[in-house]
Amino acid sequence: MDHVLVHGAFYGGWSWQPVADALRAQGHDVHVVAQLPSGGADPAKLGDLAADVAHVRETVDGVGRDVVLTGHSYGGMVVAELADHPRVRHSVFLAAFRPKCGQTLLDIRSPHPVEWVEAREDGALRVTGDAAIAREVLAADLDEPAFAAVHRRGGAQAAVSYTRPSSGPGRTHPVTYVVCERDKAIFPADQEKMADGADHVVRLDAPHLVPLTHPREVAEVLAGVR
Repeated sequence: MDHVLVHGAFYGGWSWQPVADALRAQGHDVHVVAQLPSGGADPAKLGDLAADVAHVRETVDGVGRDVVLTGHSYGGMVVAELADHPRVRHSVFLAAFRPKCGQTLLDIRSPHPVEWVEAREDGALRVTGDAAIAREVLAADLDEPAFAAVHRRGGAQAAVSYTRPSSGPGRTHPVTYVVCERDKAIFPADQEKMADGADHVVRLDAPHLVPLTHPREVAEVLAGVR
């Protein structure tokens, strides 16, 4: 089965590399979305949710075979828009936003007592520059040097991507939701709500940046999806 992997906000397709390597070692064909239009280094060139959906749709179409489509974090907003794509055999939401029709990311985002996303004057969003807060929220399992390397690679995210509502197409294939039980970015209780109605629910003892902290476990889950 071919796999298409969609990254979350602030980070690019590189965040999927350990998972992609593990899947390829098992003989799977893997297609990693390198960069969604809503993210990147230049805030003036960022797209919105519609641009992200078009980009991923083009990727799925280009595979030419049925795929398992997986979205992490914000990537779930994109995956949800392809619920009726004829080439998507199965959708996987990995610690991801899974909106209902008309909901925006802001509608389903977990409320945080200490804000870890900063709005900038250039109209973009970024992860806080306080590496200690960011590490605690996103990837406490990584040691400080390892997380510092991840933190340096983070980019901007278009604020408008958080405010575009889901069109809520009716799904034509099964859905798996993977709950990360130590997630401090999207709280597990909120993930459980979004997992409601999924065909399969898997729970991992992991933080939010699970593709980087627990790649073997994620690859094992995805390898079992049909």
